Amino acid sequence: MKKLIVIAAASLFMCAAVSAQGLKFAHVNFNELVQLMPEMDSARVQMDASQKEIQDTYQSMIEEFNSKYAEYGEKQATWTQSVRESKEREIQSIQARIQEFEQSSQQDLAQLQNTLMAPIYQKAQDVVNNLAKAQGFIYVFDSSQLLYIDEAQSTNLTQSAREALNIPADRTMESLQAELQAKAQAAQQ
Repeated sequence: MKKLIVIAAASLFMCAAVSAQGLKFAHVNFNELVQLMPEMDSARVQMDASQKEIQDTYQSMIEEFNSKYAEYGEKQATWTQSVRESKEREIQSIQARIQEFEQSSQQDLAQLQNTLMAPIYQKAQDVVNNLAKAQGFIYVFDSSQLLYIDEAQSTNLTQSAREALNIPADRTMESLQAELQAKAQAAQQ
């Protein structure tokens, strides 16, 4: 009876090993796909425009505060008690608006980013899913999240996904970083 159990267990182990050999695995650099997609460029433009608008509004609020505070510092000794108290409330009100604006603008930017990114991520995910199904893969791993991938046992779908997403062949993460740095430098000048 023990021999029968050992034989059955060995058979089961061999069947599992044989069936595991038929499994197909793939990997894709999902972060690279998303960052290089043409849709991501327009999302970056919209985010940059919103950030600039927020920064401009914030700067004008700071300038208003500084102006009122400077006026208060210069004239407070000549003002009556009621004018001084009114100016102090006005300055405090501006400070409160600035703080409220900082908080709400950060929330607005986060919400805008989520709104812009959701369809981009979904499109990339759909492409990867379709490629995986068409080629019979049971798992597709995100190579940007893994420490090790055996290229001999896992198929890299990144190039196929790039083509399906219309990412130009010459567009790389390095070229994107150079492009973004050039835009940042131009904006500073």
